[in-house]
Amino acid sequence: MSRVLIVEDDLDVRNAVELALRHQGHHVMAAGTGEEGLEQLHPFRPDVVVLDLMLPGMSGLDVCRRIRDRDQVPIIIVTARGDDVDVVVGLEAGADDYVVKPVQARVLDARIRAVLRRHAPSFADGARPRAESHGTLVIDRAGLVVTHHGSPVALAPSELRLLLTLSASPGRTFSRQQLLEAVWEHSYHGDIRLVDACVKRLRGKLGELSGDPQYIQTVRGFGYRFVSP
Repeated sequence: MSRVLIVEDDLDVRNAVELALRHQGHHVMAAGTGEEGLEQLHPFRPDVVVLDLMLPGMSGLDVCRRIRDRDQVPIIIVTARGDDVDVVVGLEAGADDYVVKPVQARVLDARIRAVLRRHAPSFADGARPRAESHGTLVIDRAGLVVTHHGSPVALAPSELRLLLTLSASPGRTFSRQQLLEAVWEHSYHGDIRLVDACVKRLRGKLGELSGDPQYIQTVRGFGYRFVSP
C-alpha cells in the first residue's frame, strides 16, 4: 500500500480525491495549505505527493521547490489547464508528472502507480549489473545510485529513470515520444514537455553547460542521446 500526501485547497476536491485513492488501496493524508503539507511531509513520509499549484498562502510552486530542497519523493502537480505555462514551470521546479483538473481518479491512480514504478529497476535476466563509469559519472543500476566527481547526485524518480534509459544505450538517439513512453508510460504526444523539462533538470544536476552538454545531447528535431566520454 502506497502512502499519498494530497495538498489541495478545495475541500470538496480534496475529499473526493482522498476517498477515491483510499478506494484504490492507497493510504492517504490530506492537507489544505502548502504550509500544512510541508509539516506533514516528515511524520507521514509519503511515497508520492499530489500537489495543487493553486494554493492559498504559500504557492504550490514554492511548496514543490521546498520539497525538492529536502526530499526526492515523487511529486505529481495538479493544474487547472493542461496548456498553462504553470505546468512547465512546475515541472522545471522538480515535479515528476502532472494531471489536469477536474481530476479523474483512474488517471491519477495510474500516474501514481507509474511514478512509483520508476523507483524499481527491472532486470530481464535476473542479473544485477555492476556500476558503470562514464568519465566522472558513475551509474549503479542495481543500487539506483548516481555519483558525479565522486559525490552522490540526488535525482527525482523521473530524472533517474530518464538517465537509466538513455545511458543503457550510449550513442542511440531516442525520440521524445519514445522517452515519454519508456519513462512516464504516457502515450499522449502533448506530454513531451515532460521530457524536455526533465532533461533540463537532469543536465543541471550533472553540471552540464547549456550550450555544451557532455552527457545528454540534443538531436535537433528528434530527441536526445547519451554520450559516454
